Amino acid sequence: MNDRSFLPRLAISLGEPAGIGSEIVAALAATGISADLIAIGDKDLLLLAAQVRGIALELEADDGRWRRKRAPGSLRYVHVPAPAPVVPGRLDVRNAPYVIEMLARAADGCLEGEFDALVTAPVHKGIVNDAGIAFTGHTEFFAERARCDVAMLLAAPGLRVALATTHLPLADVPGAVTAAALVRILRIVYNDLRHRFGIENPCIGVLALNPHAGEGGHLGHEEIDVIAPALAALRADGMRLEGPLSADTAFVPSQRARLDAYLAMYHDQGLPVLKALGFGESVNVTLGLPFVRTSVDHGTALDVAGMGKADASSLIAAAKLAMELAARA
Repeated sequence: MNDRSFLPRLAISLGEPAGIGSEIVAALAATGISADLIAIGDKDLLLLAAQVRGIALELEADDGRWRRKRAPGSLRYVHVPAPAPVVPGRLDVRNAPYVIEMLARAADGCLEGEFDALVTAPVHKGIVNDAGIAFTGHTEFFAERARCDVAMLLAAPGLRVALATTHLPLADVPGAVTAAALVRILRIVYNDLRHRFGIENPCIGVLALNPHAGEGGHLGHEEIDVIAPALAALRADGMRLEGPLSADTAFVPSQRARLDAYLAMYHDQGLPVLKALGFGESVNVTLGLPFVRTSVDHGTALDVAGMGKADASSLIAAAKLAMELAARA
């Protein structure tokens, strides 16, 4: 919907039913955020979570219409029932298909223009796989659903980090870092920094794979044989890229001030820095999709599920960023 007099319609998936997803969605609904929030999942879980949290939640079945106002505490929903009883903090393989059904419904709604953006509460990858369903994560699931190439980026105040590889064992990372993969991912990151984030001429810092950027080949050859040639090819197309950068000094304040984003070679190379600087305020963004998707920077928090004390700040940040990105679509 391009008429800005209407609120953006944000689909919010509830995540793992035994986790904190329903609770933090209820907490989000209690805020005055200027968005039409549509929860995708089991409405009974929402009601229970709101009761635990002490929130007077006003639930209404979604009719697909755009609205101009939303009162704090009001939440629309698309009901996807959980097949097995839910006990907070206790995973159940019988509810794994429910998680997949919920994500599919939310993604398909975005692809069909039913929603302006998608915000996801955390899921538990392990229990989905334990149920015999191959599931690597939200990012890969939505890429397959939308039939497109994507990149994962986490954004915190003053720092954005994208990943060349996502959920891989560390031993598999070197083989997955190819020149073709880097070119593909950097094009996605560059394009979305321009068109989603509104940065006209972004500069991206690309981290090395090895310590000290390989020490001229003495600590590995990936920088010489793979990363540097990929960057040279993209610089020839006009992209502003710096690197390969030694990861141990790449995030010092002077570097962060100059760079609009980083590309880390693997999950635990860049994300510990980002989460140390902005945990609770950082947001996971899937770049390259034909719709906006953001998510929290944390997991299902099974240890505090059902206690009414889960921190909803990352979900609130994810919803706000989804609104900003969708406004530029």
